[in-house]
Amino acid sequence: MCHPLDARALMNGFDLVVVRNSGPVLNYQAEYDAFRAAAAETGARVYTELTGKGDMAGKQYLIDLFLAGYPVIPTVDRLEEIGRLPETGRYVAKPKFGADSVGMTVVERADLPRLDYTDLLVQPHIDFTYEVSFYFVDHDFQYALYAPRPDRRWELEPYEPGAADLAFARRFIDWNDIDHGIQRVDACRTSDGALLLVELEDLNPYLSLDRVRPGSRDRFVEALTNALLRLTAEP
Repeated sequence: MCHPLDARALMNGFDLVVVRNSGPVLNYQAEYDAFRAAAAETGARVYTELTGKGDMAGKQYLIDLFLAGYPVIPTVDRLEEIGRLPETGRYVAKPKFGADSVGMTVVERADLPRLDYTDLLVQPHIDFTYEVSFYFVDHDFQYALYAPRPDRRWELEPYEPGAADLAFARRFIDWNDIDHGIQRVDACRTSDGALLLVELEDLNPYLSLDRVRPGSRDRFVEALTNALLRLTAEP
C-alpha cells in the first residue's frame, strides 16, 4: 500500500501493481499521469490495466456512447447540444473529471445558458425506479447489488440479474479496452423498465463487499486471486 506520490518510485520493485482506492488521484493528477506514463514506458504490470475508456479517462465516454446509440443516460457537453436531450424541468450538471458526486449540481432548464461548459457534462434529471451495479473481474461477472429505494442509494442489497440485465452490462465490458481488471457497470432502471448506463467505473470501483452474500464474496476473492496470478505468470 502506498500514497499516490510514491507509486511511480515503488512500482519497479514489485511484480505487479494493484490500483485500488484510487479516489485520491483527483488531488494528485500530475503525479498520477506520471505514474501512468512510467508504467506504459516500462511495461509494468498494472491491475486494473491502464487502457480503460470509462471513468479512467474521465466522463467523455458518456457523450461518445450516447452519440453512438448505446443505452446510456443522454449526455452532452455544449449548450447548443441541449436539444439532443429529452426536455425536462431539471438537469444534472457534473464535471467531466470527478468522482463521488463531487461538483454535481441540479439546475433548472432556464439556468442552462448560465453554466460554464468547460469540462462539464449535462444530463436530464431522470426519475428512476432504482440503481443497480454489476461487478466484473476481467470479463467475468461476479455479483450485482441494487438500491431499491432511490432516496437511500447507499443502502445496497443483493440483486439477481436476468439474462437481459447481464447482456446489458456485458455490452459495456466488451466495449471497454480492458482485459485485466475490476470493472463496475452502474445503471438505473427507468419507469418503463429499461436500463440506462450511469457510469462505467474502471478506475475506482468501490466493491461494497460487506453487502454481498458470503458465497458471492468468497467467489469474488477467488476470482481476483486467480486473475492476479494469471497476470503475473504472463511473459
